[in-house]
Amino acid sequence: MSESSSLVLTGRPEPGVVVLTLNRPEKRNALSVALIVALRGEVDAASSDTSCRAIVLRGEGPAFCAGLDLAEAAQADGHERSALALRGLYESVCASPAITIAAAHGAAMGGGAGLVAACDFAVADESLRLAYPEVKRGLVAALVTCLLRRQVSDRAVRELVLLGETIEAGRALELGLINRIAPAGKVDESALGLARQALRGAPGAIGRTKRLLDELASRPLAEDLERAMKYHLEARQSAEAAEGLAAFRDKRAPKWVNRDG
Repeated sequence: MSESSSLVLTGRPEPGVVVLTLNRPEKRNALSVALIVALRGEVDAASSDTSCRAIVLRGEGPAFCAGLDLAEAAQADGHERSALALRGLYESVCASPAITIAAAHGAAMGGGAGLVAACDFAVADESLRLAYPEVKRGLVAALVTCLLRRQVSDRAVRELVLLGETIEAGRALELGLINRIAPAGKVDESALGLARQALRGAPGAIGRTKRLLDELASRPLAEDLERAMKYHLEARQSAEAAEGLAAFRDKRAPKWVNRDG
């Protein structure tokens, strides 16, 4: 595997398949703006390469992705830069004419769990723990909710984004968040097997089918993400977010006040 940047590693294990590895293991692959931008660039490059039929996303180290880099997002205007970058990444993954496959292990949290949801398929190591904990930080899982509503039932979406609890791979499979569970240490092998299956289909037909699926939704994904940005930024600028993130940093329970109205 050759290094395309310090943050994303790019490999071609076999013809037609590009593997993109989030390479920030010391931060559990937390999504800094730089990492998001680098990953989007590699997704766009692979999508533009007509020889690429499948893109596999994976994480280096003990976790797939711990979510947004909250320390960076806490900086002045950091939350807006992070959200805009993440929105662009999700759009690129979803719009790719290639089959996209998440090979997730360890943990996929918040925006990282959203990256799993953005892919066409998701293969999980049996170690995977997945959560959308934004409400526990005073935030709204706005962008990822756009993705989840296209994949799982309304009840399942509510369980995931209103409770914010961490679920195991088995529960994720039951809800339809992932397609299959691989034995420990075999998630990359399982994802490559799924990529090989994808290569059996005609590339033009696959690309057209993906566009059709988006058009059959109540609204195009880009429109949903535009609406979601308003809710994300509104929540991020609230007193609740300030308290929730402070509590998270201090490793204490947040002190919520009564809701307005």
